[in-house]
Amino acid sequence: MINGIVLEFYKLKRKYLFLMTTCFLFIELLWASSSINTYISRNPEHAKWELMILTISSLNCVFLPILSAICVSRICDMEHKGDTWKLLLTLSMNQKQMYFAKFFCSSIMLLFVSICQFLFIWAFGMYKGLENVPYELLFIFLLGTSLTCFTIIALQQWASMTLKNQAFSLTLGMIGAFLGLTSNFISSKFQTFIIWSYYMLLSPIKQLYLDEQVHFTIQNTNTLIPLFAILIVYGIVIYFGGQFHFSRKVVT
Repeated sequence: MINGIVLEFYKLKRKYLFLMTTCFLFIELLWASSSINTYISRNPEHAKWELMILTISSLNCVFLPILSAICVSRICDMEHKGDTWKLLLTLSMNQKQMYFAKFFCSSIMLLFVSICQFLFIWAFGMYKGLENVPYELLFIFLLGTSLTCFTIIALQQWASMTLKNQAFSLTLGMIGAFLGLTSNFISSKFQTFIIWSYYMLLSPIKQLYLDEQVHFTIQNTNTLIPLFAILIVYGIVIYFGGQFHFSRKVVT
């Protein structure tokens, strides 16, 4: 299995996937910094850590589903294009191990993105002169973002590993971005069925409109724990469902 993971990263050397991911992340963070600066210039009383966490969480609903789809598709399409599935199986790997190696590789890429966002919020807040860094909120943000990415990766990989035409997988990512964005306008009860909405559902910060004013509130941990549990169940079911489906597939 270790050989399979090393091989996946080796094959990415000429795919420039890390560079593409970094550029994609840079665009999101540039958008976030511009949005935060504009909001603070109009509402200086809202220059708080909560604003930055919420802004990144909302942008993740759009950017990360697409980035996940691109990363998974790029990692999986090499075998489809070169018809090298059987070649990989000769490396003392079975289909389940191959499936895990690709999932691990994609997850590392998105974990890198989540950690960079964590560091960006911390650095941007320090640059703005904010005090009392809310490390607990930042770690909840990091955990929620990472788990949501892993679950989406599991779904994207299911599609990418079983469908040769990667256009379907990329379309799924774009649909996910649309659902993630629009799910903020529907009831939270229905949001729990949309995995792309968990970037906002698991955000430790919520935005409320009271008396025609915007208020940022910190979510109670007891409220987030059931949502984390639901997402973990989704991730496990989707991952093992895709793995079982792929392992039953006749490799040609």
